[in-house]
Amino acid sequence: MLEASSYLGRADRTPSPSAVIQRFAGWGCAVVAALLAAACTIGPDYQKPPVEIPTQFKEGVDWQRAHANPQASLSSNWWFDYHDDTLTRLIQQALKANQSIAQADSAYRLAQATVAANTANLYPSISAGISGTRMGLGPGAATTSTTFAMPGVYNIVSANVSASWEPDLWGQIRREVESSKESAQATDAQLAGERLSIAASIATDYFALRQADVDIGLLEQQQQIDTRILDMTRASLEQKESSSNDVLMAQDTLEQVIAYLQATQATRVQYEHAIAVLTGVPPGNFSIAPEPRYSFVSPTVPLALPSQLLERRYDVVSAERMAAAANAKIGVAEAAFFPTLMLSTQAGFQYSTLSSLFSLPNRLWTLGPSLTQPIFDGGARNAALHEARATYDEYVAAYRQTVLTAFQSVEDSLSSSNHLMQQQRAYADVYQRNQQLFDREQAQFRFGMASEQNVLSQQLTLLLAQQTLADTQALLTLSSVTLIRNLGGGWQWNDTRELSVDPVASSGSLPTAAHAKPPVVQ
Repeated sequence: MLEASSYLGRADRTPSPSAVIQRFAGWGCAVVAALLAAACTIGPDYQKPPVEIPTQFKEGVDWQRAHANPQASLSSNWWFDYHDDTLTRLIQQALKANQSIAQADSAYRLAQATVAANTANLYPSISAGISGTRMGLGPGAATTSTTFAMPGVYNIVSANVSASWEPDLWGQIRREVESSKESAQATDAQLAGERLSIAASIATDYFALRQADVDIGLLEQQQQIDTRILDMTRASLEQKESSSNDVLMAQDTLEQVIAYLQATQATRVQYEHAIAVLTGVPPGNFSIAPEPRYSFVSPTVPLALPSQLLERRYDVVSAERMAAAANAKIGVAEAAFFPTLMLSTQAGFQYSTLSSLFSLPNRLWTLGPSLTQPIFDGGARNAALHEARATYDEYVAAYRQTVLTAFQSVEDSLSSSNHLMQQQRAYADVYQRNQQLFDREQAQFRFGMASEQNVLSQQLTLLLAQQTLADTQALLTLSSVTLIRNLGGGWQWNDTRELSVDPVASSGSLPTAAHAKPPVVQ
């Protein structure tokens, strides 16, 4: 600045505007380079909090424990493994139209905007303006300006360019950028988690609805048989072969089946309404055709090592990224104890006419730094630093608890699947034996060795065994969905790209339900 002042003060030399700009540019570049070279980053560098990781999962079937594949991963389109076109269509529709996903997507875009805003603080702020003023000054008007000392009408035209910059000497802005980036990564993981949650909720409600379809079909058959048994019992009563108590018992059995049937139908309707809302459709405009003979599928879920779970669970990644963001905030709080340097400059022209405005004699400029050091704030900075450290400790504890909960949920799912598979085998054996008994009862009835009521009673037993087996198969399928959700559902942290690209997210912004045209599912 000394060089520029002495240069402009010489009356015997009138430099050109380009020479002035070149000298200011060279001086500015030297200052910027010196400041950047001296800049440092205050605060602790982030280290991922250590957590205890088991070497293998305890529960589950033996071959999964013995042969866990470290490279195993679920497909991001895991629902294809159930080989159900209706389920696939519902999930894809929900991923486009669900409002919870749209809300999470908006939160992620907000986090990205916050990163951009914090990054912008690293750069100078430059503005330009031009103004024109016409002023009249009467003989009796008082003015302190020597420029407008005489009465008359004056024109003032000015043009200026100003710039200001706060060098990030202590890394406060860089820590803010770091914190906002890690918060955005946490929000991205939450968005992935919302997609997984919606897809898993669709699958859970859909399979529960199909379970109701199977139960309704079997209960309707039981109702028909119980109605036939009641009619036969009444006829037997008229012939004095049965008592009134037998009729009452037959009526109770029929009414219980009717009550179960009505409750199951109500449950199915509720699941259908839930699916409609998840797909962004009013329940009144949505229906799913029943399939009483639906066949449940339980795909084999790839099981990785427990250490991989920390990269495949969106909630674990989100909690870890929030801890990283809180760690960067400690640096922001520590940097507040150091002085703040502000560089500002302004240059322009001012004259009475626009035509002669941009000439060297009409120039004006200012240039100067300002250094600010807080001296007393009543302990506000110390409080902010303690708050940042406490917040970091809170997020570290939340991260470790999330890891523990993740391991627990996976172990629970593996245990549930393991026991349900054993139950399925046992109920399948029961069903097979009852099928054999029913076949024998039918054969005896054809040869006149058994009554029709005995055949119907054995058929009821067979239907109950079939319903128990179908319900267990449905629970096993539902358990596989829960296991997929607990394993991360095909999403994975990617160190090279910060977060892996979700196939739905990469297709663009999510449309709202108002733009979607959801058809009635048949």
